[in-house]
Amino acid sequence: MAQTSAADQALIKDIASSYVRSRPWPYRRWIESIGIPIHRGYYIEDLRTVELGWWAERECNAAFLEMAGSEGISETRVTEVGPGKTLPPLKFALDEVVYVVEGRGLTSIWGPGETESKTFEWQKFSMFLIPRGHTHQFTNTQGDKPARLLHYNCLPLVMATVADPAFYFDSAHEEPGLPNVVGEDFYSPAIAAQIPDPKLAWGVRDLWFGNFFPDMRAWDKLAAMTMRGVGTRAVYVQFPGSEMAAHMSVFPARTYKKAHRHGPAFVIVIPTGDGYSIMWEEGKEKVVFPWKESSLFVPPNRWFHQHFNVGESSARYLAFHPPVQFEGWAEKVEDRVKDQIEFPDEDPFVRQKFEEELAKKGLTSLMPEQVYTDKDYQLPESPGG
Repeated sequence: MAQTSAADQALIKDIASSYVRSRPWPYRRWIESIGIPIHRGYYIEDLRTVELGWWAERECNAAFLEMAGSEGISETRVTEVGPGKTLPPLKFALDEVVYVVEGRGLTSIWGPGETESKTFEWQKFSMFLIPRGHTHQFTNTQGDKPARLLHYNCLPLVMATVADPAFYFDSAHEEPGLPNVVGEDFYSPAIAAQIPDPKLAWGVRDLWFGNFFPDMRAWDKLAAMTMRGVGTRAVYVQFPGSEMAAHMSVFPARTYKKAHRHGPAFVIVIPTGDGYSIMWEEGKEKVVFPWKESSLFVPPNRWFHQHFNVGESSARYLAFHPPVQFEGWAEKVEDRVKDQIEFPDEDPFVRQKFEEELAKKGLTSLMPEQVYTDKDYQLPESPGG
């Protein structure tokens, strides 16, 4: 075997020194370099009070939420806009969903080559899309209190292929053929459509297409979602021209939903409600945690999870979806037995704990007794949530 020359050895050393495919992965290295809080674990008790830190480049307080179940796939972060402040313009290469945790304000947005921006107003519980390749700017229109925004995108996933953060922020790159989505109607009210979906027991999926939803707490255009439990209703959201999607589930007071499981990185935030959830990997110990308005959690990949409303009014949870290849198969009818636990088959601990939690509040369960004997029992459909 020929010996490696000194020149070749030097070249190999240079190549090795530039090798970056290592842990922590690129996104994690980047967020750790920013110097603001990174919150980890299974859930955030309250997004309105979670600790933030000063992000000098963005001129705001912020924090990253790298929750168990979303690592390496989705980014979730909180941004705070100070009273009466306007943040610097930011161009981002990816689609991003924004949910307003607290406050009122404006977003100005403009696309590549555009000289005039489109501006729209938002309030607490609003949800909207910032389209890829566009520049946007947030303004807090309240002079006496900060506004808090929750952001959801897929930066960790794509940064695993192109590790340079500059590629995604304020880059000169402009996507060829990107439609001018910031037109007159881009942030107008959403429209509804029924999409055939043979994977679902009811045959169609009701979708709302839109880029701006003014108040998810008040949204009342809901369809029955009987597969998940008694009295459950839901809305599914698709953002036009984007792979980003979401859904919101609404279920009655003093009831709970069936345990189910799916893929990773479904980030769930609570617009309204008083309850708790249980999550567990099959055959392992259960994790139990409470939630209320502005709580956030992420069920880890293929973990069963189950949601309980112990309040005296309906509860809502809003779920941001990962890319479709990560969604899992819990919605498929043929996998119902594998990915969903029917009420008669659940661990007795589930019902017992629910009734104990209600008793602490002087309440009793409104779950019909029939659900524990008849897997297909459903309450008569009732309006709204």
